[in-house]
Amino acid sequence: MRRYLPFAIVAIVAILAVGGGTYLYHAKASSLSGSRIHGESAETADSDHVLGPAEARVVLEEYGDFQCPPCGHLSDPINELQKEYNIRLVFREFPLVDFHKHALEAAYAAEAAGLQGHFWQMHDLLYRQQPIWSSAPDVRQLFDHYASLMGLDVERFNRDMDNERVHQRVAADQKKGESLGVKNTPTIFLNAQEIDRMHLNPAGLHDAIEAAIKTNKPSS
Repeated sequence: MRRYLPFAIVAIVAILAVGGGTYLYHAKASSLSGSRIHGESAETADSDHVLGPAEARVVLEEYGDFQCPPCGHLSDPINELQKEYNIRLVFREFPLVDFHKHALEAAYAAEAAGLQGHFWQMHDLLYRQQPIWSSAPDVRQLFDHYASLMGLDVERFNRDMDNERVHQRVAADQKKGESLGVKNTPTIFLNAQEIDRMHLNPAGLHDAIEAAIKTNKPSS
């Protein structure tokens, strides 16, 4: 499944000027026609965010916070590992609201995009543009711009961000994480076993996936 936004979208968003609550784009959203991600189906407010085959021998489950810098640093490497090994990737919301003032709204933005079939697209963009929106004085306006660039129905996107079912979905992910002892982000489980924090880096995850594949070879 092709998940990545075209480089052009990232470049467009990167030229966003932040100052006095005013945001200026120097390109039109219409220039993005035909560039949307394909293969992402519409979701419900209760569905898991999953990539990869159900029969995959390795399942990587991440509890993440979109405003967490370490999560952002691991996002692209995890994308690459998912493609390289065709693992099953599960993302669960775990915004650290006591530390990151925009984390909860970012989680709602990703969930709202998911209801229009673009969770992973918003997931990737939020992480790649994390330094921009994390310091924005009007983060909601910026998220609207992201939704518009993706070709989403922005009015619906806003309604869904405020939808109680979306809020409950995020809260349910947090509750599930807390039941597993999650306290920080990223917290990653590989085949239901938590990865030690010292191995939460591209090389460490690569080695852990290799080991899991060897351990879970299909019986002959």
